[in-house]
Amino acid sequence: MLKFFKYLALVEGYSFLLILFLTMPLKYLGGVLLPNKIMGMAHGILFLSYVVIAIVLSQLLKWNFKKLLIVLAMSVVPFGTFWMEDTYLKEDLKAIP
Repeated sequence: MLKFFKYLALVEGYSFLLILFLTMPLKYLGGVLLPNKIMGMAHGILFLSYVVIAIVLSQLLKWNFKKLLIVLAMSVVPFGTFWMEDTYLKEDLKAIP
């Protein structure tokens, strides 16, 4: 489940950046709405999945509250999930035999 969360974090991060740097300018500068609607829905599903799985993993891996808050906060910061995956998940992945 931890490896799945790692990949989910990366995909969620890419979807956030795609919305931020591609579909939002298309919407507000070009008046093109469809890509934003499609990516917005996909990103919403990925974001909610990220939050739920982070909470479940925090219980399974006995994360302290500070670590859980950081992992959750990084989902709303551009490039945050990439940093979080590199900083926090690598130590947990090493602990798995």
